[in-house]
Amino acid sequence: MAQDVTESGPRTAAGAPRTSDWHLGATRWTQLTLTENDPGRFDPGFWIDVMRETRSNAACISAGGYVAFYPTDIPYHYRSAHLGDTDPFGTLVDGARSLDMHVMARVDPHAVHADAARAHPEWLARTADGRPVEHWGYPDIWLTCPFGPYNREFITEVAREIVIRYDVDAVFANRWQGHGISYSEAALRSFRDETGFDLPRREGDSSDPAWRAYVVWRRRKLSELVSLWDRAVRDIRPHARFIPNLGSIAARDLDRDMLARHFPFFLIDKQGRSGVEAPWSAGRNGKRSRAVFRDRPVGLITSIGPEDHQHRWKDSVSPGAETTMWIVDGFAQGAFPWFTKFNGMVPDRRWVRPVADAFALHELLEPELAARAVTADVALLETGSGPAGTGTRAHEDGFYHALVEARIPFEIVAEPNLTVEELHRFKVLVLPDAERLSQEQCRTVQAFAESGGSVVAAHRSSLDDEYGTPRANFGLADVFGADLSMPVRGPVKNNYIALTGDHPTNAGFDGAERIIGGTELVGVTARAGTEVPFRFVPDYPDLPMEEVYPREEPGSPALIARELPGGGRSVYVPFNLGALFWEALQPDHGTLVANAVRWALGAPERVRVRGRGLVDLAVWENPESVAVVIVNLTNPMALKGPMREILPLPPQEVSIALPEGAVGARARLLVAGADVPVRLREGRAEITVDTADLLETVLFTWIGGEGA
Repeated sequence: MAQDVTESGPRTAAGAPRTSDWHLGATRWTQLTLTENDPGRFDPGFWIDVMRETRSNAACISAGGYVAFYPTDIPYHYRSAHLGDTDPFGTLVDGARSLDMHVMARVDPHAVHADAARAHPEWLARTADGRPVEHWGYPDIWLTCPFGPYNREFITEVAREIVIRYDVDAVFANRWQGHGISYSEAALRSFRDETGFDLPRREGDSSDPAWRAYVVWRRRKLSELVSLWDRAVRDIRPHARFIPNLGSIAARDLDRDMLARHFPFFLIDKQGRSGVEAPWSAGRNGKRSRAVFRDRPVGLITSIGPEDHQHRWKDSVSPGAETTMWIVDGFAQGAFPWFTKFNGMVPDRRWVRPVADAFALHELLEPELAARAVTADVALLETGSGPAGTGTRAHEDGFYHALVEARIPFEIVAEPNLTVEELHRFKVLVLPDAERLSQEQCRTVQAFAESGGSVVAAHRSSLDDEYGTPRANFGLADVFGADLSMPVRGPVKNNYIALTGDHPTNAGFDGAERIIGGTELVGVTARAGTEVPFRFVPDYPDLPMEEVYPREEPGSPALIARELPGGGRSVYVPFNLGALFWEALQPDHGTLVANAVRWALGAPERVRVRGRGLVDLAVWENPESVAVVIVNLTNPMALKGPMREILPLPPQEVSIALPEGAVGARARLLVAGADVPVRLREGRAEITVDTADLLETVLFTWIGGEGA
């Protein structure tokens, strides 16, 4: 089980030497988080069979930290009380290697047992009054300080021992960043020496200079820690890495240059959905992470049990339909699959087949997707960081859901990456409620519009600078063709917008002279050269019923549309369209979003998928071909899981514009494994997908044209 590192270096089971890019072949992960009583009780053979059945090519296995699952020689590295003379970690490493899998050793540095706490009080996190912090979930264990010698010295020694003894490619650290501000002596001294401040007493107080200094200091100290750990591992095995659990969104808290040097990939530790959460959330997590670091792979961790943070059923099993949906929607949008199971004992095995089915779909599609890149003409700017359905996130959720329902393929632009280079990948930029934009960011969007890009914006977009200071007018007034005439007003009840004029943005409302408006309204005036297809109906009472009627004709603009000088288009909607759609799900609001984006595109969509049902689309392409991925989310439990079953899709019509020079196309259904006839019509290739269960992918290959 234990292994010496030889001069020739580690090799795969097939005999080939492993290199620093090993992670590019680690695309389906099994993670087993052992419990202390697993040694001597659980069956390692079962887990090797699971790795084989799920077609996993990588494994993350509990090794040490809070509990050691191997015979460690490091003092105060707590061994499982059930370890005896066994080595469960080593046994699982050997089993995974026998399947030619990559292996990552999991360590958890966030807590220590009482004996270590007594022997090394300097390891512990402390409150502002100096008391050690006991763990919230289990008695007589203690939280560690991420900035002291426990992480820098002890965990470094643990990582080195593991990498010396075992044939692993990486060490993975969970819960390594601390839990709130630690007032340990090491943290107090380091912060005071480096900043001149005492540690702040309140988290998140941006008016406190000590807090602002703490944010920078914490970023630097954690970045230094990652670098230390990674160097320690690579000094022993040059191909190996130390990879703390970190999603690319959270990576904003660390130094970007350090991340580029030491993080070969990122992980999304959002393991499932809970409460009222859409099934496309898995795909959005993938889009978000790729938007922050487009050159790095990203993996989506999936729990086989329900993610209910109130009830915490961590050792239970979700319905199979929910598990497969989460995994598949994640990899359809570019996040490789990774499942995790707590407890080596398996009292309920109903999760194995759903995971195996989802992983088999990934294995089937991986060669085709790996040969292509995700593309889209539309991009949604994400700036919100709060919980789903609140604040700015509600506006983004509403626009996201409207675009999914409209079957408009789109990507995400991360606010820190709002650059001219990033925007030039797209034709339309959507700003759901980008209230806080710096002057530089406004100039970036303006440059995008001047170069032919289109912008769809709503509500308070660009009304404040990056610090929340209100502007006298929109920072993007020249793009919107709109000027602020009255601050945001609301909440307003019983508001409507009237259709005024004939314009594509108010198409599809036949029989209606007005539709539901907003609850938060922005007063604007439209500039010359714009069109106003909707106007607000002035407020009128909602009770008594006899008084519910309008008193005045429609007045101020409720939508301003404009042809831009650079060739693009802009649409500005001065009310809380996205948040209201997410809250009330009124279809007219979804139609309005779709109309605005389609008009802003200025040309027919390159990819169209028409049919009944709720689907999430992704477009993967290279010069020779396009793969249209259709994830079936149709289910009565779509917005509040878990899904109980997958309801097959009825026929879907898929149409794609032929590229310049192409005279035709071939089409194949990759999941069904069948070629389908292609109809050519008005420069487009069209096919019919008769049905699909969870997933289908249509591969169009061009006949004639460049690269064909």
